[in-house]
Amino acid sequence: MDMEDSAGGARKATKSKLFEFLVHGVRPGMTSGARMPHQGAPMGPPGPPYGGTPQIRPGMPNPALDPNRKRPAPTQPVQPPSVQNRSRKKPLGFPAANEISARQMDMREAQSDPAIGSNAKRRKMADKILPQRIRELVPESQAYMDLLAFERKLDQTIMRKRVDIQEALKRPMKQKRKLRLYISNTFNPAKPDTEDSEGSIASWELRVEGKLLDDPGKQKRKFSSFFKSLVIELDKDLYGPDNHLVEIALKHAAKIGETQWHRTPTTQETDGFQVKRPGDVNVRCTLLLMLDYQPPQFKLDPRLARLLGIHTQTRSCIIQALWQYVKTNKLQDSHEKEYINCDKYFQQIFDCPRLKFCEIPQRLTNLLLPPDPIVINHIISVDPNDQKKTACYDIDVEVDDPLKGQMNGFLLSTANQQEIASLDNKIHETIESINQLKIQRDFMLSFSRDPKGYIQDWICSQNRDLKLMTDTVGNPEEERRAEFYNQPWSQEAVSRYFYCKIQQRRQELEQALAMRTT
Repeated sequence: MDMEDSAGGARKATKSKLFEFLVHGVRPGMTSGARMPHQGAPMGPPGPPYGGTPQIRPGMPNPALDPNRKRPAPTQPVQPPSVQNRSRKKPLGFPAANEISARQMDMREAQSDPAIGSNAKRRKMADKILPQRIRELVPESQAYMDLLAFERKLDQTIMRKRVDIQEALKRPMKQKRKLRLYISNTFNPAKPDTEDSEGSIASWELRVEGKLLDDPGKQKRKFSSFFKSLVIELDKDLYGPDNHLVEIALKHAAKIGETQWHRTPTTQETDGFQVKRPGDVNVRCTLLLMLDYQPPQFKLDPRLARLLGIHTQTRSCIIQALWQYVKTNKLQDSHEKEYINCDKYFQQIFDCPRLKFCEIPQRLTNLLLPPDPIVINHIISVDPNDQKKTACYDIDVEVDDPLKGQMNGFLLSTANQQEIASLDNKIHETIESINQLKIQRDFMLSFSRDPKGYIQDWICSQNRDLKLMTDTVGNPEEERRAEFYNQPWSQEAVSRYFYCKIQQRRQELEQALAMRTT
């Protein structure tokens, strides 16, 4: 959790600094009362353009005429206004009549197409970058860019650590711990005057319990979860060849009080086991405990164990040790890399001069044996004067690393994601607001330098936008003046107009005559 808190806290601190700088103009290291100077009062764009939809002059042909070529110009397909407005670059500082902010455009597209809406929510890192012209205008914005670079580096580091943690979780993470066994027994002498048949016979009871030493976990692990099976071998001379073994198969088993116990699927783990037998003399017993290794471990063949220096280990570790031996002794074939040339030790173990490395896992099956059990010799004392009836033994067991739970919690945690996403949205909105203010500033600055020329250029720009929005053909402003019709192309245009009208009338007459004759 410390790793998670530190990573999330660093990201939240960076986001907060970015937002504070964008909204309040506070640079890192500045006091809370200090603010960046404003670069002019924010003013909105001018009002909508003048005029309504101009009508085409009556009597003019539909095809537009090219004044230079003196012939009808080919009619160009008119694109939708939204497409043309996107493709044509507007002059700097000219807000169009139909211009809307990028955020409004995203909202409209999100309403029309859900797929676009989902993509609009996932902002990119490039959307946070201030344009170069704004950085030149406000030198203090370099502090924001430094914070942005730090955030990018922090995100990369966190992502790399997450990948490292995911790879580490794929491997078994175990710790060596001490498990203390407590072996004790009690003696119940015979009571001749009792009516109970069990009380009239002397008996002893053996208990096997255990716990982890210095266990920091809140949930204590049960004793039986460490073992796969438990066998208690009693003296054959006292209990005969058929009743001298008490087997507790912990992974299949559990009813206490019989020679052989089997656990039902509903049986829970327990903190200890007890065995009760009749007897009034000391009994020698041997306890055989088979540890439950996760992942499973195997005992190596003596020849392979001497070669690798490993007695008991998991299958993956054994194969890794074999590969290390092959590389150290250069047994891999130089031409056929998949083959291994066996030395004299490998030939004795695998009984072949040459083999593929992919065959080793299959050949290891006959060389891997079950691990040796833990053997404890104990004497069950029935002497009432013997006070030392409890024996303690420490054995090494493997438990899950507690860090594994913290690593899983770090990967699955989403505690700070909502707050980080909220800060991201605020940063994006502030960047959009800054871009809009920059457009307004450019508009006002250009107007203050040359009011007359700027108004004329702006009216021309608005006129072009109006023509695109209304699909107007031609130039109504020029067409309403007489000089427009005194140009050299007008005579040819009139001739072509009458020629087209005559041809049209001729076709109508021919069709009428054809219908009358039929």
